Amino acid sequence: MIVLFTDFGASGPYVGQMKAAIAAVAPGIPVIDLMHDAPAFRNKASAYLLAALLRELPEGAVVLGVVDPGVGHPDRRPAAARIGGRWFVGPDNGLFAVAARHAGASEWWEISWRPERLSRTFHGRDLFAPVAARLALGESPPGRRFAPGEAVGADWLDDLGEVIYLDRYGNAMTGVRAAALPAGSVLKVAEARVRRAETFADVGAGEVIWFENSCGLVEVAMNKGNAAETMGLRVGAPVLAIAPD
Repeated sequence: MIVLFTDFGASGPYVGQMKAAIAAVAPGIPVIDLMHDAPAFRNKASAYLLAALLRELPEGAVVLGVVDPGVGHPDRRPAAARIGGRWFVGPDNGLFAVAARHAGASEWWEISWRPERLSRTFHGRDLFAPVAARLALGESPPGRRFAPGEAVGADWLDDLGEVIYLDRYGNAMTGVRAAALPAGSVLKVAEARVRRAETFADVGAGEVIWFENSCGLVEVAMNKGNAAETMGLRVGAPVLAIAPD
């Protein structure tokens, strides 16, 4: 299968055009919309989010990831990577770096192939989609290898102490894995001290908690309320673990 992860949004022509480009090369290959509301223009936040979403994807899946504010810039190279038994295709801007770091090993290629028509602003459709389709068909990456340490983001940390995604309920996912925090950790979020709970029902309506979400990340939420609106949270807001009382 080919799994799509972008900041394109569900509306508009972009996702449909990318799927059409995939189908032109690999008709019949399943295409899964993992998400299309990754943090817009924020490739670093998106890298931590993507890494947390990979556990349910089967080995052999091809992840087509496009959060690409540097599209068209001559210093931003297109890349394919083999990480944890899956292929990743997209910009070498750190988007796949956290997945590679968590996997512990990776192989990287700079994509040298170019289509007859290459838009300066839509490499997702014209470049990355056809390459992802060919990888799903079992072809080799069309380019030269480069060392994993040369990939953008290779020096990023395992966890990012920031809000990386706000869902429709106003819950705030962070780039911190819950397993990385000591038991009893209290978080400082928007000047508030936030304690851990296992479920929303463990606290009263309107109370703010942090919990381990279904992806293994620390998430801040308000029971029966909108934590983002109430606390003024945004993507990039700092989240700091502090000693418990």
